[in-house]
Amino acid sequence: MSGHSKWANIKHRKAAQDAKRANVFTKLAKDVTIAAREGGDPEMNYRLRLAIDKAKASNMPNENIDRAIKRGTGELKDAAQIEEIVYEAYGPGQIAMLVKVATDKKIRTLSEVRDVLKKNGGKMVEGGSVMWQFENVGIIVAEKGTLGNDEFEEKIIESGANDFRYGDDVYNIYTLPQDLKKVKDNLERNGIKVQEAGLGYVAKNSVEIDENTRIDYEKLLEALDSHDDVSEVYDNIA
Repeated sequence: MSGHSKWANIKHRKAAQDAKRANVFTKLAKDVTIAAREGGDPEMNYRLRLAIDKAKASNMPNENIDRAIKRGTGELKDAAQIEEIVYEAYGPGQIAMLVKVATDKKIRTLSEVRDVLKKNGGKMVEGGSVMWQFENVGIIVAEKGTLGNDEFEEKIIESGANDFRYGDDVYNIYTLPQDLKKVKDNLERNGIKVQEAGLGYVAKNSVEIDENTRIDYEKLLEALDSHDDVSEVYDNIA
């Protein structure tokens, strides 16, 4: 239950870039809206609670959050429905990719994401071509803090997590989807600071890439990240 992952690096770089863009609240609002479809009460809807926490951590105004919740529950009339879609793709060097988007214009988003991939050494593929290489999991990013590795890892194991990987002063902790809340709560009760938590994907097997491929892939990630509808990108890089 150990190793190194680039997942945290990508997440942190993405978060830093998002914070510099004026449309960061648009992306956060979409997350809240999609989560609110399962119910507008964050005490009863854990996914919504996580989305709200993430929005508040980025200083999103309460009125924006409330509006996003009402859009998700259908209380806002004439608001276009936002859908969450996962596109399957290969990047430079045949890197397996899952590109998650949130959009109210599926045809436009599909065309634009396909174009971004094509222009940056990637290609979109049919559903099922890549998904089998990934598992749907709960993902928790937790700060290491002042704890030693052994003590921190012991707390992770005691929390009920399935696996973890270390990367750049944080631990990426993986759970069964249904155990996400339990593990997050257990970690926080043990004094561990959780930066982010949510459902996502992790590759069953990882691959090594050379430096040139990595540079090309970073360019593709940057291009995807700049698209308003792209919310997450998962890959199988070691």
